[in-house]
Amino acid sequence: MTEQCFHCGLPVPPDSHFRIHQGKQERPACCAGCQAVAQTIIDAGLDEYYRHREASGQPAEALPAELLQQIALYDQTDLQRAFVRDEGNDVHEAALMLEGVTCAACVWLIEQQLLRMDGVMSVDINYTSHRARVRWDRGRLPLSRLLEAIGRIGYRAHPYDSARQEALMQKERKQAINRLWVAGLSMMQVMMYAVPIYVAQSNEIEPRFLWILHWASFLLTLPVMLYSALPFYRGAWRDLQARRVGMDTPVTIGILTAFGASTWALIEHIAQGVYFDSVSMFVFLLLGGRYLEGMARRKAGEALESLVKLIPAFAHQLIDWPGSRQTVEVAVSMLNPGARLLVRPGETIPVDGCVLEGHSSSNESLLTGESRPIDKAPGSPVIAGSVNLTSPLVVEVAEAGQNTRLAAITRLLDQALAQKPRMAVLADRFASLFVALLLLTALGSFIAWEFIDPSRSLWIMVAVLVISCPCALSLATPTALTAAGGRLARTGVLVTQGHALETLVSTTDVVFDKTGTLTDGKMRLLAWQSLSPSFDELTVLSLARQLESGSEHPLARAILADAPDCPAAQALQNHPGRGVEGQIAGRTWRLGNAAFVAELSGQHLQEDDWQAGSSLIWLGNSEQVVARLAIGDQPREEAAASIASLRQRGLRVHLLSGDGEATVARLADKLAIDAWRATATPRDKLDYVSDLQAQGRHVLMVGDGINDAPVLARADVSIAMGGGTDVARASGDMVLIDDSLSLIPEALDIAARTRRIISQNLWWAAGYNLIALPLAVSGHVTPWLASLGMASSSLLVVSNALRLIKRKT
Repeated sequence: MTEQCFHCGLPVPPDSHFRIHQGKQERPACCAGCQAVAQTIIDAGLDEYYRHREASGQPAEALPAELLQQIALYDQTDLQRAFVRDEGNDVHEAALMLEGVTCAACVWLIEQQLLRMDGVMSVDINYTSHRARVRWDRGRLPLSRLLEAIGRIGYRAHPYDSARQEALMQKERKQAINRLWVAGLSMMQVMMYAVPIYVAQSNEIEPRFLWILHWASFLLTLPVMLYSALPFYRGAWRDLQARRVGMDTPVTIGILTAFGASTWALIEHIAQGVYFDSVSMFVFLLLGGRYLEGMARRKAGEALESLVKLIPAFAHQLIDWPGSRQTVEVAVSMLNPGARLLVRPGETIPVDGCVLEGHSSSNESLLTGESRPIDKAPGSPVIAGSVNLTSPLVVEVAEAGQNTRLAAITRLLDQALAQKPRMAVLADRFASLFVALLLLTALGSFIAWEFIDPSRSLWIMVAVLVISCPCALSLATPTALTAAGGRLARTGVLVTQGHALETLVSTTDVVFDKTGTLTDGKMRLLAWQSLSPSFDELTVLSLARQLESGSEHPLARAILADAPDCPAAQALQNHPGRGVEGQIAGRTWRLGNAAFVAELSGQHLQEDDWQAGSSLIWLGNSEQVVARLAIGDQPREEAAASIASLRQRGLRVHLLSGDGEATVARLADKLAIDAWRATATPRDKLDYVSDLQAQGRHVLMVGDGINDAPVLARADVSIAMGGGTDVARASGDMVLIDDSLSLIPEALDIAARTRRIISQNLWWAAGYNLIALPLAVSGHVTPWLASLGMASSSLLVVSNALRLIKRKT
């Protein structure tokens, strides 16, 4: 008997001398490549792989010298810019695409191989997309060693390429269509032979012609069994190897049982037992249902996946700007901060940066959810992935590649897609239990009908197996959550944790940070007041700007915001912590705090409640104090309406801030906030939320800064501002990409609607099985009708979930 290769399963040549040592046993290998790969896996202590994989590997080849040279090139910093992010302290994260992955065991093997390498910190592989994110210490381990380690166990890793990934997905869709086409064509032909048999009277068809029709049906059903039904067999075999039962187990048993029984009846000339038409029909209906489900799921997730594909590969770099507009094509991954780019109308902006020249507008809807074009002028920020609409822009690069805002969002997206929501896990567990009970019910129905009517027992068992397959139950939760996540992503809310939507529904209290969350985080000139009839407000503002011209202090920038190019005063002197002094038209002026200005004028300044909570700056000369200015951080335009909307929903709103009491109290009163706390440290914020939770409250925390990260992680569910720090975004369960607070009430509405749809789906799935199972057991459902019912049930669940994608709620 010919030996099979232990690694790839192919026949071993008679003259092969390659052996794999596993403990005290020797395993055959067909070539040196398989021997090297398998021995590497076993020597690393990963031989568990061979007990869990679903399919034999491909014949392995030792890594050729040319490939090793190509892998070594990826150690160059310039080549890594497109797919590697520098996190500091030699810690880097690479986005890779894997080839050769065929099952979950492959994912496990690659993860274990990498995690056992000194310097690898984490490995996250998405089995669905075959995309991997690897964090490692580049000072201890070059990237080429990681790629070689993956290659040594029979796989290939490449820098992630969305175009290549899309090609693989297209290949899978094409294969699914081919299977469906073969099953459909077979079903139609078999039904052409089956219909005359069903409608003919007894003995109306001569026996020899009757069996010709049956044999023709058998031959036409073979392609369905050997090709179209392969996905069901693979799924059942995977479940069997994992020692569990899944959705494909009863379907596979039903298909094989029906075909086997029909074949046996054909050979034994038992006409009443031939049902090849039912076999081809329910394979076609099941494949059709799954294909439509797959289309629906891709539609639900396309808003999320589209973020990955926004950045162009090349950009127009200006060679000698502003002297000329001559450009050269460069790879976006090779751009450095400070480079100048020309972005033409209709092109996607490839970097985060700032407009240096030109007036245009950009479409940022895929990133922020804002459907209106955003005006761009010199000084305006631009975001990688947005589209320049009307006129050319000269843009200075601030961040490119893995450091852009879009790349950060993509990393959060990968994190979210790698997680499985708690409700989905529970549904899967229940579905597995249900399948086990279903198999017992099918066996029981077969035994019972053997006593009632043996001729129907087999087909009733098949109908029971097919009609009650809990696909709808397993799809009820994940399809709704995926659709809701896609809808939120289009409006500007990115869900980064699997539990976020289900937890958001139970929120009772919403806690806001102040600066950068309820306010825009920018100091502005809120008001100014003349204290002398000789100086009107425009004159006061002109004097203040001349004194502050050239200063980088936040209060100075607030005064200069609308007139940055005004002339400077003479003999300017800065007095840290007090103010600034200068000469204007031969007179000495001071701008600063009350004591500093009063010292020059000799005039006593009376404090009052004017613009309480703001920073007050006084303006005066040696004779008098002529004006005062109020500078502060304004609430976001949508803050008041958003908080009012939250309160209308019965939620209690809180404000936590490290600012002084007057400032916090004024903002809380202005926005009608229920409870507030000032001068709060990060520890105080953490304790405040913990106290609410101890009272049985469910807390939604909204924040933006590094000091908010602990409390964002502590809350039941948290939302981070997209313009906040990386630490805050990583700690949040959801991210407001465009920093718009008005999206929070909408997210609550979508979460509530998602829960309703999940409940509807679960009730439908449960009700369907409660009705369908007794009908099948009692013999009122044929196998083909059972397959139609199961496919229709699943499609109804998916269609119901897709209602979440609609814009209106």
